[in-house]
Amino acid sequence: MSQGARILIVDDEPAIRRFLKASLEAQGFATDSAENAAQALAALPRLKPDLVILDLGLPDLDGLEVIRRVRATDAVPIVVLSVRNDEPGKVAALDAGADDYMVKPFGVEELLARVRAALRHRLQQKGLGPVFRAGDLAVDFLARKATMAGTELKLSKREFDLLRLLAEHAGKVMTHRQLLTAVWGEAHRDDVEYLRVYVRQLRAKLGDDPADPRWIETEPGVGYRLKAE
Repeated sequence: MSQGARILIVDDEPAIRRFLKASLEAQGFATDSAENAAQALAALPRLKPDLVILDLGLPDLDGLEVIRRVRATDAVPIVVLSVRNDEPGKVAALDAGADDYMVKPFGVEELLARVRAALRHRLQQKGLGPVFRAGDLAVDFLARKATMAGTELKLSKREFDLLRLLAEHAGKVMTHRQLLTAVWGEAHRDDVEYLRVYVRQLRAKLGDDPADPRWIETEPGVGYRLKAE
């Protein structure tokens, strides 16, 4: 699925660009590079990459603004790389439209896994059918039911709405605020403990182990991601 995908690397550090280029091309990806926001924004409509790896600390424009400008016209997956390790910074990037966030220094294997997940998510979005399937899990959006190995899960309306939203964005980190606003409305956008209760209930019905999740991963302080397989 990912072989041959074109990735635009946006980072002002030449050593990082060289390292990413070598690591990605060794896995069969094609790469292009930009050292600042101006180059990246000019290259996007011309190169039409399948994914962007973006450093937030660019010399000419804050990375958050780059994400916003890209999202105004393009749904290309964006994986952020940043030295900023604070939770508000991660949430701001994801709320602006990034698909994932990794902190420098990073492990190349984890980066490759997140790149593959973001590419799968984009393909699923493009061809999102009435039923999401991953392993034994199936979520039927139209019939509003979910099954595990063919057995229907007994979900409440809110539990199904939460699972459906995660399935629609499988492989992508959804922030607490994004989930709360979409499922419960703007008035509940900061009720993180409320969300955690529903995630615990949903995990229990999926047979998921929070310590070693098969389905719903926690991004501490940020949100949740349904694994896309």
